[in-house]
Amino acid sequence: MTGKERFERILKHQPVDRIGLYEHFWNDTYKTWQEQGHIPEGASYEDLFGFDVQESWCFNLTADLDFEPKIISEDEDTYTALDGNGATLRRHKFHDTTPEHIDFSVKEREDWERLIKPFLTPDPRRINFEAYRKAKAEAAEKGRFFFWSGVNVFECMHPICGHEYMLMGMIDDPDWIAEMADTYSDLIIKLQIMLFEQEGWPDGFWFYEDMGYKGAPFMSPQMYRQLIMPAHIKTIAFAHEHGCPVVMHSCGFVEPLLPHMIEAGIDALQVIEIKAGMDLLRIHKQFGDKIVLIGGIDVRALYTNDRAVIDAELEAKIPYVKDGFAYVLHSDHSIPNTVDFETYKYFIQKGLALGSYE
Repeated sequence: MTGKERFERILKHQPVDRIGLYEHFWNDTYKTWQEQGHIPEGASYEDLFGFDVQESWCFNLTADLDFEPKIISEDEDTYTALDGNGATLRRHKFHDTTPEHIDFSVKEREDWERLIKPFLTPDPRRINFEAYRKAKAEAAEKGRFFFWSGVNVFECMHPICGHEYMLMGMIDDPDWIAEMADTYSDLIIKLQIMLFEQEGWPDGFWFYEDMGYKGAPFMSPQMYRQLIMPAHIKTIAFAHEHGCPVVMHSCGFVEPLLPHMIEAGIDALQVIEIKAGMDLLRIHKQFGDKIVLIGGIDVRALYTNDRAVIDAELEAKIPYVKDGFAYVLHSDHSIPNTVDFETYKYFIQKGLALGSYE
Protein backbone atom coordinates (compact mmCIF):
# COMPACT_ATOMS: atom_id res chain seq x y z
CA MET A 1 0.00 0.00 0.00
CA THR A 2 1.46 3.37 -0.99
CA GLY A 3 1.36 6.38 1.29
CA LYS A 4 -1.23 7.98 -0.97
CA GLU A 5 -3.44 4.89 -0.93
CA ARG A 6 -3.10 4.62 2.83
CA PHE A 7 -3.86 8.27 3.50
CA GLU A 8 -6.83 8.30 1.13
CA ARG A 9 -8.34 5.40 3.06
CA ILE A 10 -7.53 6.88 6.48
CA LEU A 11 -9.28 10.12 5.53
CA LYS A 12 -12.35 8.01 4.71
CA HIS A 13 -12.01 5.93 7.93
CA GLN A 14 -11.48 2.79 5.84
CA PRO A 15 -9.33 -0.27 6.77
CA VAL A 16 -5.59 0.05 6.13
CA ASP A 17 -2.47 -1.98 6.91
CA ARG A 18 -1.21 0.43 9.60
CA ILE A 19 -1.81 3.89 11.03
CA GLY A 20 -0.56 6.82 8.98
CA LEU A 21 2.84 8.47 9.44
CA TYR A 22 3.94 12.08 9.17
CA GLU A 23 5.91 14.67 11.15
CA HIS A 24 7.03 18.29 11.34
CA PHE A 25 10.49 19.44 12.44
CA TRP A 26 12.17 22.68 13.44
CA ASN A 27 14.63 23.87 10.77
CA ASP A 28 17.54 23.49 13.20
CA THR A 29 16.90 19.76 13.41
CA TYR A 30 17.79 18.99 9.80
CA LYS A 31 21.02 20.97 10.06
CA THR A 32 22.03 19.27 13.32
CA TRP A 33 21.27 15.74 12.12
CA GLN A 34 23.08 16.42 8.85
CA GLU A 35 26.17 17.72 10.69
CA GLN A 36 26.08 14.56 12.79
CA GLY A 37 26.19 12.46 9.62
CA HIS A 38 22.66 11.05 9.78
CA ILE A 39 21.23 12.80 6.71
CA PRO A 40 22.91 12.56 3.30
CA GLU A 41 23.19 15.71 1.23
CA GLY A 42 19.85 16.59 -0.32
CA ALA A 43 17.88 13.81 1.39
CA SER A 44 14.33 14.61 2.50
CA TYR A 45 12.54 13.64 5.69
CA GLU A 46 9.88 12.01 3.52
CA ASP A 47 12.44 9.66 2.00
CA LEU A 48 14.40 9.07 5.20
CA PHE A 49 11.40 8.06 7.30
CA GLY A 50 8.88 6.84 4.72
CA PHE A 51 6.21 9.45 5.42
CA ASP A 52 2.82 8.99 3.76
CA VAL A 53 2.44 12.69 3.07
CA GLN A 54 4.20 15.52 1.26
CA GLU A 55 3.27 19.20 1.45
CA SER A 56 3.95 22.30 -0.60
CA TRP A 57 3.83 25.64 1.20
CA CYS A 58 4.02 28.04 -1.74
CA PHE A 59 2.06 31.24 -0.96
CA ASN A 60 3.47 34.55 0.31
CA LEU A 61 0.65 36.46 2.02
CA THR A 62 2.79 39.36 3.28
CA ALA A 63 0.71 42.43 2.55
CA ASP A 64 3.29 44.63 0.76
CA LEU A 65 5.41 42.37 -1.43
CA ASP A 66 7.70 45.25 -2.42
CA PHE A 67 8.55 46.35 1.12
CA GLU A 68 12.14 45.68 2.13
CA PRO A 69 12.33 44.69 5.81
CA LYS A 70 14.05 47.35 7.91
CA ILE A 71 16.33 46.45 10.80
CA ILE A 72 15.34 48.58 13.79
CA SER A 73 17.90 47.23 16.25
CA GLU A 74 20.03 44.18 16.91
CA ASP A 75 22.28 42.61 19.49
CA GLU A 76 24.53 39.57 19.56
CA ASP A 77 21.66 37.06 19.49
CA THR A 78 18.57 38.86 18.14
CA TYR A 79 17.39 41.46 15.67
CA THR A 80 14.24 43.58 15.54
CA ALA A 81 12.78 44.44 12.14
CA LEU A 82 9.78 46.12 10.52
CA ASP A 83 8.20 43.87 7.86
CA GLY A 84 5.81 44.18 4.94
CA ASN A 85 2.82 43.65 7.24
CA GLY A 86 3.71 46.76 9.23
CA ALA A 87 4.74 44.54 12.15
CA THR A 88 7.83 45.13 14.28
CA LEU A 89 9.08 41.74 15.46
CA ARG A 90 12.11 40.55 17.39
CA ARG A 91 13.68 37.31 16.16
CA HIS A 92 16.58 35.11 17.21
CA LYS A 93 19.50 35.02 14.80
CA PHE A 94 20.56 31.44 15.36
CA HIS A 95 17.51 29.43 16.42
CA ASP A 96 13.96 28.79 15.24
CA THR A 97 11.64 30.60 17.63
CA THR A 98 8.26 32.30 17.61
CA PRO A 99 9.03 36.02 17.09
CA GLU A 100 8.45 38.46 19.93
CA HIS A 101 5.73 41.01 19.13
CA ILE A 102 7.07 44.55 19.62
CA ASP A 103 4.60 46.77 17.75
CA PHE A 104 2.03 46.82 14.95
CA SER A 105 1.12 49.61 12.56
CA VAL A 106 -2.40 48.19 12.34
CA LYS A 107 -4.33 48.68 15.57
CA GLU A 108 -7.86 49.36 14.28
CA ARG A 109 -10.06 49.29 11.19
CA GLU A 110 -8.77 52.57 9.70
CA ASP A 111 -5.19 51.28 9.79
CA TRP A 112 -6.27 48.06 8.06
CA GLU A 113 -8.15 49.90 5.32
CA ARG A 114 -5.27 52.29 4.69
CA LEU A 115 -2.14 50.19 5.17
CA ILE A 116 -3.07 46.58 4.35
CA LYS A 117 -6.28 45.95 2.41
CA PRO A 118 -5.21 47.78 -0.80
CA PHE A 119 -2.22 45.44 -1.10
CA LEU A 120 -4.17 42.18 -0.80
CA THR A 121 -4.49 41.36 -4.47
CA PRO A 122 -4.07 37.94 -6.14
CA ASP A 123 -0.67 38.79 -7.58
CA PRO A 124 1.11 35.77 -9.18
CA ARG A 125 4.27 36.94 -7.40
CA ARG A 126 2.65 35.57 -4.26
CA ILE A 127 2.89 32.02 -5.62
CA ASN A 128 5.97 29.83 -5.92
CA PHE A 129 4.74 27.86 -8.92
CA GLU A 130 8.04 26.01 -9.33
CA ALA A 131 8.13 24.73 -5.76
CA TYR A 132 4.56 23.46 -6.01
CA ARG A 133 5.22 21.81 -9.39
CA LYS A 134 8.35 20.08 -8.09
CA ALA A 135 6.73 18.84 -4.85
CA LYS A 136 3.63 17.61 -6.68
CA ALA A 137 5.71 15.63 -9.18
CA GLU A 138 7.89 14.16 -6.42
CA ALA A 139 4.88 13.11 -4.35
CA ALA A 140 3.37 11.40 -7.39
CA GLU A 141 6.64 9.62 -8.16
CA LYS A 142 7.07 8.41 -4.57
CA GLY A 143 3.40 7.47 -4.05
CA ARG A 144 2.69 10.04 -1.35
CA PHE A 145 -0.52 11.91 -0.60
CA PHE A 146 0.10 15.49 -1.74
CA PHE A 147 -1.17 18.53 0.15
CA TRP A 148 -1.23 22.17 -0.79
CA SER A 149 -0.49 23.77 2.57
CA GLY A 150 -0.71 27.27 3.96
CA VAL A 151 -2.37 29.51 6.50
CA ASN A 152 -6.06 30.22 6.80
CA VAL A 153 -7.60 33.51 7.93
CA PHE A 154 -6.73 33.55 11.66
CA GLU A 155 -3.06 33.08 10.80
CA CYS A 156 -3.33 35.83 8.17
CA MET A 157 -4.76 38.42 10.56
CA HIS A 158 -2.54 38.29 13.62
CA PRO A 159 0.70 38.96 11.67
CA ILE A 160 -0.67 42.38 10.69
CA CYS A 161 -2.23 43.52 13.97
CA GLY A 162 -1.00 41.11 16.64
CA HIS A 163 -3.14 38.89 18.81
CA GLU A 164 -4.03 41.64 21.30
CA TYR A 165 -5.44 44.13 18.78
CA MET A 166 -7.16 41.34 16.88
CA LEU A 167 -8.83 39.99 20.02
CA MET A 168 -9.79 43.47 21.23
CA GLY A 169 -11.24 44.02 17.77
CA MET A 170 -13.43 40.94 18.21
CA ILE A 171 -15.06 42.74 21.13
CA ASP A 172 -14.93 46.40 20.06
CA ASP A 173 -15.33 46.14 16.28
CA PRO A 174 -16.36 42.60 15.30
CA ASP A 175 -17.39 43.71 11.81
CA TRP A 176 -13.75 44.71 11.17
CA ILE A 177 -12.51 41.25 12.14
CA ALA A 178 -15.17 39.58 9.99
CA GLU A 179 -14.19 41.81 7.08
CA MET A 180 -10.52 40.90 7.43
CA ALA A 181 -11.37 37.20 7.59
CA ASP A 182 -13.57 37.46 4.51
CA THR A 183 -10.92 39.42 2.58
CA TYR A 184 -8.22 36.85 3.32
CA SER A 185 -10.48 33.91 2.52
CA ASP A 186 -11.19 35.44 -0.89
CA LEU A 187 -7.48 36.07 -1.49
CA ILE A 188 -6.54 32.49 -0.56
CA ILE A 189 -9.15 31.02 -2.91
CA LYS A 190 -8.19 33.31 -5.80
CA LEU A 191 -4.53 32.37 -5.42
CA GLN A 192 -5.41 28.68 -5.23
CA ILE A 193 -7.43 28.94 -8.46
CA MET A 194 -4.52 30.73 -10.13
CA LEU A 195 -2.08 28.02 -9.01
CA PHE A 196 -4.20 24.93 -9.60
CA GLU A 197 -5.45 25.96 -13.02
CA GLN A 198 -1.82 26.20 -14.12
CA GLU A 199 -0.19 23.36 -12.17
CA GLY A 200 -2.99 20.94 -11.32
CA TRP A 201 -4.93 20.19 -8.16
CA PRO A 202 -3.45 18.65 -5.02
CA ASP A 203 -4.87 15.60 -3.25
CA GLY A 204 -5.88 17.74 -0.27
CA PHE A 205 -5.56 21.07 1.57
CA TRP A 206 -3.64 21.50 4.84
CA PHE A 207 -4.52 24.73 6.65
CA TYR A 208 -2.55 26.15 9.59
CA GLU A 209 -4.59 28.02 12.21
CA ASP A 210 -3.07 28.36 15.73
CA MET A 211 -6.28 29.33 17.50
CA GLY A 212 -5.41 28.38 21.07
CA TYR A 213 -2.90 28.80 23.86
CA LYS A 214 -2.44 26.91 27.13
CA GLY A 215 -5.78 25.94 28.58
CA ALA A 216 -8.06 27.98 26.32
CA PRO A 217 -8.76 29.08 22.76
CA PHE A 218 -7.99 32.67 21.79
CA MET A 219 -11.74 33.29 21.39
CA SER A 220 -15.00 31.91 22.66
CA PRO A 221 -16.90 29.36 20.55
CA GLN A 222 -19.52 32.06 19.94
CA MET A 223 -16.91 34.46 18.57
CA TYR A 224 -15.44 31.70 16.45
CA ARG A 225 -18.85 31.00 14.93
CA GLN A 226 -19.56 34.67 14.30
CA LEU A 227 -16.20 35.93 13.04
CA ILE A 228 -13.94 33.09 11.86
CA MET A 229 -16.18 30.15 10.98
CA PRO A 230 -17.79 31.81 7.91
CA ALA A 231 -14.35 32.17 6.31
CA HIS A 232 -13.46 28.60 7.27
CA ILE A 233 -16.70 27.33 5.73
CA LYS A 234 -15.89 29.20 2.51
CA THR A 235 -12.30 27.93 2.17
CA ILE A 236 -13.19 24.38 3.19
CA ALA A 237 -16.21 24.24 0.88
CA PHE A 238 -13.97 25.34 -1.99
CA ALA A 239 -11.67 22.39 -1.26
CA HIS A 240 -14.54 19.92 -0.97
CA GLU A 241 -16.13 21.15 -4.20
CA HIS A 242 -13.00 19.95 -5.96
CA GLY A 243 -12.73 16.63 -4.13
CA CYS A 244 -9.98 17.73 -1.73
CA PRO A 245 -10.19 16.78 1.97
CA VAL A 246 -9.04 19.35 4.52
CA VAL A 247 -6.62 18.93 7.42
CA MET A 248 -6.58 21.81 9.91
CA HIS A 249 -3.60 22.35 12.17
CA SER A 250 -4.03 24.22 15.40
CA CYS A 251 -1.61 24.46 18.28
CA GLY A 252 -3.01 25.28 21.70
CA PHE A 253 -6.18 24.21 23.47
CA VAL A 254 -8.90 24.30 20.82
CA GLU A 255 -11.18 21.55 22.08
CA PRO A 256 -14.08 23.98 22.81
CA LEU A 257 -13.92 25.08 19.14
CA LEU A 258 -13.69 21.58 17.73
CA PRO A 259 -17.43 20.84 17.31
CA HIS A 260 -17.72 24.05 15.30
CA MET A 261 -14.59 23.33 13.26
CA ILE A 262 -16.13 19.96 12.41
CA GLU A 263 -19.37 21.70 11.45
CA ALA A 264 -17.29 24.02 9.24
CA GLY A 265 -16.15 20.89 7.41
CA ILE A 266 -12.66 19.86 8.51
CA ASP A 267 -11.77 16.24 7.76
CA ALA A 268 -8.81 16.01 10.15
CA LEU A 269 -7.30 17.81 13.14
CA GLN A 270 -3.57 18.17 13.72
CA VAL A 271 -1.55 18.59 16.09
CA ILE A 272 -3.46 18.00 19.41
CA GLU A 273 -1.01 19.70 21.78
CA ILE A 274 -0.82 17.89 25.12
CA LYS A 275 1.00 20.58 27.14
CA ALA A 276 -1.74 23.05 26.15
CA GLY A 277 -4.39 20.78 27.68
CA MET A 278 -5.48 18.68 24.72
CA ASP A 279 -6.02 14.98 25.43
CA LEU A 280 -5.73 12.56 22.51
CA LEU A 281 -7.73 9.77 24.15
CA ARG A 282 -10.55 12.08 25.22
CA ILE A 283 -10.75 13.71 21.78
CA HIS A 284 -10.65 10.31 20.07
CA LYS A 285 -13.53 9.13 22.24
CA GLN A 286 -15.62 12.23 21.49
CA PHE A 287 -14.74 12.96 17.88
CA GLY A 288 -12.80 10.00 16.46
CA ASP A 289 -15.77 8.78 14.43
CA LYS A 290 -16.15 12.22 12.80
CA ILE A 291 -12.61 13.31 11.93
CA VAL A 292 -9.12 11.90 11.52
CA LEU A 293 -6.69 12.73 14.34
CA ILE A 294 -3.06 13.52 13.55
CA GLY A 295 -0.65 13.90 16.46
CA GLY A 296 -1.33 13.99 20.18
CA ILE A 297 1.86 12.15 21.15
CA ASP A 298 3.63 14.28 23.75
CA VAL A 299 6.86 15.47 22.14
CA ARG A 300 8.35 15.93 25.62
CA ALA A 301 8.65 12.15 25.80
CA LEU A 302 11.03 12.36 22.84
CA TYR A 303 12.97 15.18 24.54
CA THR A 304 14.14 12.65 27.11
CA ASN A 305 15.76 10.39 24.48
CA ASP A 306 14.70 7.60 26.84
CA ARG A 307 13.10 4.66 25.05
CA ALA A 308 11.21 3.51 28.12
CA VAL A 309 9.54 6.91 28.39
CA ILE A 310 8.68 6.82 24.69
CA ASP A 311 7.31 3.28 25.03
CA ALA A 312 5.04 4.35 27.88
CA GLU A 313 3.67 7.32 25.92
CA LEU A 314 3.00 5.29 22.77
CA GLU A 315 1.61 2.23 24.56
CA ALA A 316 -0.84 4.41 26.49
CA LYS A 317 -2.33 5.84 23.29
CA ILE A 318 -1.74 4.01 20.01
CA PRO A 319 -3.66 0.77 20.79
CA TYR A 320 -6.75 2.88 21.53
CA VAL A 321 -6.66 5.63 18.92
CA LYS A 322 -5.94 3.25 16.06
CA ASP A 323 -9.49 1.96 16.50
CA GLY A 324 -11.57 3.21 13.59
CA PHE A 325 -8.73 3.50 11.06
CA ALA A 326 -8.55 7.29 11.50
CA TYR A 327 -5.23 8.06 13.20
CA VAL A 328 -1.85 9.31 11.95
CA LEU A 329 1.31 9.01 14.07
CA HIS A 330 2.79 12.46 14.69
CA SER A 331 4.13 14.27 17.73
CA ASP A 332 2.08 17.05 19.29
CA HIS A 333 4.59 19.62 18.07
CA SER A 334 7.65 19.96 15.84
CA ILE A 335 10.73 17.83 16.60
CA PRO A 336 13.66 19.94 17.91
CA ASN A 337 17.36 19.24 17.41
CA THR A 338 17.69 18.05 21.03
CA VAL A 339 15.94 14.83 19.99
CA ASP A 340 18.50 12.29 18.79
CA PHE A 341 18.17 10.96 15.26
CA GLU A 342 18.10 7.38 16.56
CA THR A 343 15.47 8.36 19.12
CA TYR A 344 13.18 9.59 16.38
CA LYS A 345 13.76 6.45 14.30
CA TYR A 346 12.84 4.35 17.33
CA PHE A 347 9.71 6.44 17.91
CA ILE A 348 8.52 5.61 14.38
CA GLN A 349 9.44 1.93 14.65
CA LYS A 350 7.63 1.50 17.97
CA GLY A 351 4.62 3.60 16.98
CA LEU A 352 4.02 1.77 13.71
CA ALA A 353 4.46 -1.61 15.34
CA LEU A 354 1.73 -0.70 17.83
CA GLY A 355 -0.34 0.80 15.01
CA SER A 356 -0.28 -2.21 12.71
CA TYR A 357 -3.61 -3.80 11.77
CA GLU A 358 -2.05 -6.99 10.39
